[in-house]
Amino acid sequence: MSTGKYTLVTGGAGFIGSALVHALNQSGHTDIVISDVLGTDEKFKNLVPLRYADYLEADDLLELAIEEPEYFEQFDTIYHLGACSATTEKDASYLIRNNYEYTKTLASIAIENGIRFVYASSAATYGDGSQGMDDTIEDLHSLSPLNMYGYSKHMFDLYAQRMGWLDKIVGLKYYNVYGPNEGHKGDMRSLVNKAYEQVQETGEIGLFKSYHPDYTDGNQMRDFLYVKDAVAMSIHLANTPTANGLFNLGTGEANTWNTLAEAIFAALDLEPNINYIEMPEQLKGKYQYYTCANTDKLKATGYDTSAGYSLKDAVKDYVCNYMVPGKFLGQESLEG
Repeated sequence: MSTGKYTLVTGGAGFIGSALVHALNQSGHTDIVISDVLGTDEKFKNLVPLRYADYLEADDLLELAIEEPEYFEQFDTIYHLGACSATTEKDASYLIRNNYEYTKTLASIAIENGIRFVYASSAATYGDGSQGMDDTIEDLHSLSPLNMYGYSKHMFDLYAQRMGWLDKIVGLKYYNVYGPNEGHKGDMRSLVNKAYEQVQETGEIGLFKSYHPDYTDGNQMRDFLYVKDAVAMSIHLANTPTANGLFNLGTGEANTWNTLAEAIFAALDLEPNINYIEMPEQLKGKYQYYTCANTDKLKATGYDTSAGYSLKDAVKDYVCNYMVPGKFLGQESLEG
């Protein structure tokens, strides 16, 4: 391997990570090293259709970072998407090691070696949104994440700011991303993935009731971002040297859960059948009723957000081309 030739993607077997590798493959790029924790779930299936040069377990990559940092000299770009993304994870020490300390280690090596470093922050760092969802905010301390996952991401954003790194690296604040290759995520799967199964089993989709006076049942709002657009934005920022700092990655449009559910039924050519269910007690005080990305900073880098998928078209693509046939990104090329 020669210096500056390879791309490292941590979390590359995961949802967004594998979608990003697929997008790189589509552009002819296969000089990719993937790192992840395959464990005992079905995440390995995301890797099968992908083309890459090497794979390392996350612990082995961390050991190299500590003991043989020269290993990283072969990379010109690091996409650090590997993290525990469960918003219900309560082991704070685990989240600190996995989401905070690991990111500090890789970012430090990247900066020391002039490697482009792009990492996953999260819109969860904004908490309930009462302090705004502005990616140009200077006072990051004013943000109050609602769960430990969001706080572990927020901690690194704060650290990077203190270290003066945010003018050298890119932090991606993904909003509600959904799409193919998320089937391994269990309860953290998107509504589209879960709802497809619900419709097959019961003919209906269950949505949480609202406990906020400003929102009726099913009309809580989210900025839903299709994974194909999420990775296009990520690659654009990685390839734009003047783009540094924190960036909101979303559509810039908020849609209701009802609208999303109706799009799922439309994709399946079925009449809507929505059942409103009680929200688990542990979520009630940590629930975001409204998220919408201000994408002005992203657009200022030259990215055309209007070129992305509409909600209806994205849901149709996901359901009809991946959910119904049970395919992964890139699998069509293997079968063709």
